Amino acid sequence: MESIIRNYDLDRVSVATVASHTALQILRGASRLGFYTIAVAKPSTAWFYKRFSFINEVLEVDFSDFESVIDYLIERNTVFIPHGSYVEYVGWRRAISMPIPTFGNRYLIRWEADQRLKMKLLGHAGISIPKSFDDPSMVDGPVIVKLYGAKGGKGYFIARDKDELIRRLSSIKEDFIIQEYVIGVPAYYHYFTSRMRDRVEIMGMDIRYESNVDGRVFGFEEPTFVVVGNLPMVLRESLLPTVQRYGEDFVKAVHELVPPGMIGPFSLESIIRDDMSIVVFEFSGRIVAGTNVYMGVGSPYSTLYFDKPIDMGERIAIEIKDALGRGRLMDIVT
Repeated sequence: MESIIRNYDLDRVSVATVASHTALQILRGASRLGFYTIAVAKPSTAWFYKRFSFINEVLEVDFSDFESVIDYLIERNTVFIPHGSYVEYVGWRRAISMPIPTFGNRYLIRWEADQRLKMKLLGHAGISIPKSFDDPSMVDGPVIVKLYGAKGGKGYFIARDKDELIRRLSSIKEDFIIQEYVIGVPAYYHYFTSRMRDRVEIMGMDIRYESNVDGRVFGFEEPTFVVVGNLPMVLRESLLPTVQRYGEDFVKAVHELVPPGMIGPFSLESIIRDDMSIVVFEFSGRIVAGTNVYMGVGSPYSTLYFDKPIDMGERIAIEIKDALGRGRLMDIVT
């Protein structure tokens, strides 16, 4: 990446991402900061992204051939912004090795793709996490079974007891993890780790709206966890110190286990119990779709740092602009 950036015209940097997930806020934010913007789209959806004036260029490509656009993106002095759909479409192995300067720590994608590595990293941070079970016969209450990868909850299911779990696992062919099903209120926290300002910022939070968990007809359909949207959330202020501490502890753990450490946005996904304890069951080491709820209006928490509301797309663009101004672009890409 260093040799590629050495040949960049740093006065003409472009920002690109895959046209899905959080592409609209990423590219809108980049455009507002003066960057040339590129959406890399499937042929089936490219027409939609061409509707927006803040996207300067839409490249159409089958993601099985994603590498075919890399040389062009490098010619445009591109910083590429990863998100969940990019990881799911191209696969974590290709995402890690894609030869283009990528905003954030791309090596976290490997940890995010493996549920056991996820729990290892959260545990190393000292964050409260659900109990996991390697042996289904040891289950002593309700559990949730999660598949590996950025699937937006697809394929997850709840088993009420050991017998139901063993019966249903017989049909699962993919890698999975079994976790205690924690009862409480879901809350998903958005953070930004700034290398330029040396701080961890709380940038917002949301809850997920999940197909037939939230919209099912009770008694007729098995609940599943496919995310169809997100809702904004403002948390009880007395919980914010714990949320901040968890974010900072996570950043410290990433620094120790996944060099070069945390860069840019990440998310911790939690359940808040009725005793106000917070149990974290997932993380995402990049921008999450829940940040879309603040697109254009900005998160109320962002005013604590910038004295005005901004969204995560703008926050990423601000960090890139700051890094360019200080001659430190290599500090924010991998």
